Amino acid sequence: MAILITGGAGYIGSHICVELIYAGYDIIVVDNLSNSNRESIKRVELITGKEIVFYQIDILSQNDLETVFLENSIEAVIHCAGLKAVGDSVKAPLHYYQNNVTGTIILSKVMKKFNVKKMVFSSSATVYGIPEFVPIRESFLPRPINPYGRSKWMIEEILKDLHLSNNEWSITLLRYFNPIGAHKSGLIGEDPNGIPNNLMPIITQVAAGKLNILQVYGNCYPTVDGTGVRDYIHVADLANGHLKALEKTFNSSGVEVYNLGTGEGYSVLELISAFELATGVRIPYKITQPRPGDVAACYADPAKARQGLGWRAENGIREMCEDAWRWQSNNPDGYLSEEAEIRC
Repeated sequence: MAILITGGAGYIGSHICVELIYAGYDIIVVDNLSNSNRESIKRVELITGKEIVFYQIDILSQNDLETVFLENSIEAVIHCAGLKAVGDSVKAPLHYYQNNVTGTIILSKVMKKFNVKKMVFSSSATVYGIPEFVPIRESFLPRPINPYGRSKWMIEEILKDLHLSNNEWSITLLRYFNPIGAHKSGLIGEDPNGIPNNLMPIITQVAAGKLNILQVYGNCYPTVDGTGVRDYIHVADLANGHLKALEKTFNSSGVEVYNLGTGEGYSVLELISAFELATGVRIPYKITQPRPGDVAACYADPAKARQGLGWRAENGIREMCEDAWRWQSNNPDGYLSEEAEIRC
């Protein structure tokens, strides 16, 4: 029996692959490679010493998904596949709803057909929208403010309805905060297409000289230094959260939602300072206008995950910065770089 990981060649998915293999699971990966690279799977195989069954397919293709289930004995699914850029979702909402929501419906239909009723779903803290206060708890009413966040919230509601229709379903919804960092080997990490959307890969690309300067959007928020505060979590800790959630899913039924965050917020300027301290590399930046819709502060209350999953984040901000820089340094052109040696 194996675990199917959709989007398993992506930034988060590839780290989940490592965690599951180390825990003794057999895994199967499906990914359309629209925002990922086949090389990441080869790197995971190098890290773990285990060959991975990989299918380059789109979850929007029901026939292709059914082939995967026919050819393999699957007992659970970790569903990471999906588009994830907030700005792009505003420009192309139908594309996001089609890919994220319809793709999940098709995946769920195939799971139902093959009697696979255990799922861990990659949701997002964007479902909370603009919180009235922090830290954010799972009991907060979702109020997403962009198509990406709404697509994640819609999927959560669909999966809850799926369980209501048949209580044999066991589904864990994981609301991510802000994953950064990379595997300590420097072999796998975040490899965005084009100009990065997220803060840490922009910082590392400025440090590497690929970008000239970091733009800091606003410095008039009611925070420690006026810049936005976020909950940054090491991607390896996030991946371990999926392992814990999978174990929970095997041993229970119903639908549960958990925040995956550290519970500690860092401002943009604090993250820049932490990176400079960890790496010795200066990051030039300039303050620009705030972006519409950005919130002043967003960080998690992770207590439910500690109690319900036995999970907590182990890596601090220094480790996040060091590992992100190791990945960037070893792979200046991402997965287009020559294959590196493992450096643990």
